[in-house]
Amino acid sequence: MKSITIFVAAAFSFATSVYGHGYMTIPHSRSRLGAESGIDTCPECAILEPVEAWPDLTAAPVGRSGPCGYNARVNVDYNTPANTWGYSPVVTYTAGSTVDVEWCVDHNGDHGGMFAYRICQDQAIVDKLKTPGYIPTAAEKQAAEDCFEAGTLKCTDVSGQSCEFSGDCSPGQPCWRNDWFTCAPFGNGRCQGVDNSRLGSCYTSIAGGYTVTKKIKIPNYSSKHTLLSLRWNSFQTGQIYTSCADIAITGGSNGGSPSSTTSSSGPVITSPTCSTVSVTFNHKVSTVYGESIKLVGSIPQLGSWNPSSAVPLSSSGYTSSNPLWSITATLPAGTSFQYKFIKVSSSGAVSWESDPNRSYTVPSSCDSPAIASSWR
Repeated sequence: MKSITIFVAAAFSFATSVYGHGYMTIPHSRSRLGAESGIDTCPECAILEPVEAWPDLTAAPVGRSGPCGYNARVNVDYNTPANTWGYSPVVTYTAGSTVDVEWCVDHNGDHGGMFAYRICQDQAIVDKLKTPGYIPTAAEKQAAEDCFEAGTLKCTDVSGQSCEFSGDCSPGQPCWRNDWFTCAPFGNGRCQGVDNSRLGSCYTSIAGGYTVTKKIKIPNYSSKHTLLSLRWNSFQTGQIYTSCADIAITGGSNGGSPSSTTSSSGPVITSPTCSTVSVTFNHKVSTVYGESIKLVGSIPQLGSWNPSSAVPLSSSGYTSSNPLWSITATLPAGTSFQYKFIKVSSSGAVSWESDPNRSYTVPSSCDSPAIASSWR
């Protein structure tokens, strides 16, 4: 009888894991980069279950999920760097600025609930999650989660943003708080109703996803490389999802701020410099099913003109009226290079866009530029 009980519990756990699902897409999370590089076949599947996710949003320990997520389906732990994530920031923010953030919820996994973005301001704790070759212990992951929870970026910090109480929560319950973000009540649009975006507006491997966009205010803190974490607590099921993105923050109160020199007329403020810069390429090109777009160029980071080493672009924002492919690449600051986009068919045949080569010089500042272009 005991073995039957264990089997049923295991079957229930598997069944629930089939349906929950979401991950951060903007800024590019480690989960998104894992999917775009082919390492993760289900970026929305980094799940923590079974847990008491509701109504107390912070009571459940994160276990092996940590603040960045663990995907048991493909045995990928996002709390440690890999080939395509964790070594450098994907975007640089300015302390005190208000920025757009986005996550993706799967069509069949929209269980409603509440979610929050967090930044841990203890660099020593964060460093454990970005040390190559090191997987943090369970205790270190929990310590990191506690730090991120303490660094919740409140919805109410953004002036003019609507910060509501969940329709699935009642006054007096721990979930009755509007510093976290909430979805519509479970039977009324849920998380997919936040943006009212079309199905497929973001990528999920199961049933297609919907974008969930909000605004956060970056704290008065600086770091050359830290993490932004998303935590989503499901209302309908005992599931929690965590996801994180590697970011940098400049202009804050504790280091990383612009440097200054002194002249006869007083201090002269100069812009901060970075060794690498995140450059986003937004390229419009119509494709058919099975085709992909890649970026190849004259530097090693872009494949050294070898199509087999080209960097794949994401079609998560692609629509028939706006055929957008995009990628954010981490490139050496100050480097000049040439590049082209290529189209790869389902058979592997490569088509190059026409001459001349495109040219670009990566800035030396810590800005995160975006380059818009179209196929030629």
